[in-house]
Order: sequence, then C-alpha cells, then structure tokens
Amino acid sequence: MVIDYDAIGMRIKIARIKAKVTQEVLGDKTGLSVVHISNVENGNAKISLPSIIAIANALSVSVDELLCDNVVCSNHVFNKETQEILADCSPYDIRVLVDILKSTKEALRKDERFRLNVSHKKSKE
Repeated sequence: MVIDYDAIGMRIKIARIKAKVTQEVLGDKTGLSVVHISNVENGNAKISLPSIIAIANALSVSVDELLCDNVVCSNHVFNKETQEILADCSPYDIRVLVDILKSTKEALRKDERFRLNVSHKKSKE
C-alpha cells in the first residue's frame, strides 16, 4: 500500500487554515517543529501516526479527515466536503455542478470499462 503523504499534508494545511491557526501555534500545541509542519504540509516529509493524532486533536478535526485520501471507506468525509462546497451555491449553480458530476462519473465509468477490456485482452495474449 502506498500512502499519499502529499494529500495528508494538504489536508493538514487546509484544516490548519480553516482553524485560523499558524504553523507556530500548531507546533506549540503538538510539540512539532515549525520546519517539520511546513515540510509535511508541502509533501516534503512523512508524518507519524502519533503526530497525525496530535495535529487532529490540536485542530479539532478527526483523523479520518486528514487521512481520507488514503482510506477506502471515507465517503462521510467527502459527503461533508460536498455539503460545504454547495452551501453557498444558488439553485442554478447546483444544477450545473450536478450536471458536471454526472458527466464526469459517466466518463470515469467508460474509462474503467476501457481499462478492463484492455487488460483482459493483454492477459489473453
């Protein structure tokens, strides 16, 4: 299993900014250095599980919010994000965005079927 540390770092940064917390304050709350926090947020350093837990507690977010890009069963996190994104949209905006989602989903399904067919043909050769 490959862990996407870039995604974890980005989610930490987003959570920190939403909480209006500086890297310095986060460092004070977690015992992590500002340099390490910066490196994690920018995808230049890996982060340990105890550090992720400390950051989640300091920012009052759940660990799954920080790890959701690496965990298969994270729909609740993405559903919450979708609600936040749509919260300030007009009915027209929502209609357009739903149409875009439908088209994107259809393209993804076509691509999945194409990839399956290609891999199936290669396995027969």
